[in-house]
Amino acid sequence: MTPRTNRRSDSEHLALDAARCLGTPQGERLLSYLRRITLERRLAPDCSEAELRHLEGQRHLLAHIEALVQRGQEGPPPISDEV
Repeated sequence: MTPRTNRRSDSEHLALDAARCLGTPQGERLLSYLRRITLERRLAPDCSEAELRHLEGQRHLLAHIEALVQRGQEGPPPISDEV
């Protein structure tokens, strides 16, 4: 096993990339559109279980993307010199 160096994790890089891509006005427009078609979408009471599961999967994915953007905007934790 190799000791951890002061490199950022893949997850930290991904969060920063998400913030750079989607933190722009164009990215905000895209996220707004995705919110409208997922979080703000309502299914009819007689929808199938498959439709409900599909929409919930979309909502989960959007929530994950938004969390990445937020984490990236907050900035990565400082790199420590500790091993």
